[in-house]
Amino acid sequence: MRAPPPSDTDTPAALRRRDGGEAKVTFEELFFDLVYVFAVTQLSHYLLGHLTPLGALQTLLLWFAVWLGWQYTCWVTNWFDPKAAPIRLLLFGVMLAGLVMSAAIPGAFAERAPVFAAAFVVMQVGRSLFICILLHKRHALAANFRRILGWNCIAAVFWIAGAMASGPGRIACWAMAIACEYVSPMFGFRLPGLGRSRTADWTIEGGHLAERCQLFVIMALGESILLTGDTFAKTQTLGSLSTVAFLSAFAGSLAMWWLYFDTSSEHGSHVIAHSDDPGRIGAYFHYVHVLIVGGIIVTAVGNELVIAHPHGHMDLPTVIVMIGAPLAYLLGNGLYKRIVYGAFPASHAVGMGAAAALAAGAPMLDLLTMNILTTAVILAVAAWDTYRSRVGVVARA
Repeated sequence: MRAPPPSDTDTPAALRRRDGGEAKVTFEELFFDLVYVFAVTQLSHYLLGHLTPLGALQTLLLWFAVWLGWQYTCWVTNWFDPKAAPIRLLLFGVMLAGLVMSAAIPGAFAERAPVFAAAFVVMQVGRSLFICILLHKRHALAANFRRILGWNCIAAVFWIAGAMASGPGRIACWAMAIACEYVSPMFGFRLPGLGRSRTADWTIEGGHLAERCQLFVIMALGESILLTGDTFAKTQTLGSLSTVAFLSAFAGSLAMWWLYFDTSSEHGSHVIAHSDDPGRIGAYFHYVHVLIVGGIIVTAVGNELVIAHPHGHMDLPTVIVMIGAPLAYLLGNGLYKRIVYGAFPASHAVGMGAAAALAAGAPMLDLLTMNILTTAVILAVAAWDTYRSRVGVVARA
């Protein structure tokens, strides 16, 4: 059964007002996001310095951790007003822990593992514990946050155990910790004695959640452009090949922006707001955006490689970067549009097939040629989507 509505004495003043209007993203949230600009840059540099299959796996685990920290905070600020003093203090505390965690990324699988794990645990457990204390025990959200806190604590055991282990043991423990926090929402944070939450009871504000995801995409694209410009600025010989590589990298960033923002992002908040189960749709949004933003991060690494070494050889690590990035981005966008429009776009399926086919010819291509081809694929998919969108609007008119 749905929990009864809370009385005025059960409802903390820090909760956002639900007056039918769209909740706006606040300056406190934008300030909080600055930590994640640094985190995304750290991840790009980590992958660039560890271009091996093991390095890719390690970067993936670190990216999931970074995303979880942001995602759980995003949900809190959807329910609670960041302008309220307690929530503002919470955001600043989580921000500090996130900054420490991000600073530890370069040594997360070496000497800084305890720092990385401790900062992440403080961020996750501390946030949920703070909200549990803030909420009256009879409030409709209180039981949900007690379950979240329970799963944060279970995951914390694996985070700390992983920090104490090394090699494959650390990877296994941290993968289990990520699974605890990433998969538990799928079954309502079920715990013995505490029951489970229903997504229908997660009364989120769709416009705010969609805008937060969109802003993270913009932030990741901005980091990609900064890395592209910085690499080009440091290039010793600004010859024709470096210039072509720079232009191709910029076109790739433009194509990713076009694909995401031109045809679907504006409809995201409408879908959540008019859904019978907005909580489930909101959870889906966060699941697919981990792919979208991850694709942008890996693309930034590929851009740096191609600008610095246009004639570079396509070995296995660079193939993973150059092909994996567009595949992840197209898949994430396709799933996003599946949620918004009800169908996986044929354009994205064809684009993924074309990108995968380029892998067969990778041994015969250099980095610059591969970058140009993958950029052309994403541009073609974006143009296809825009054309279909415009034709559909004209047809409905």
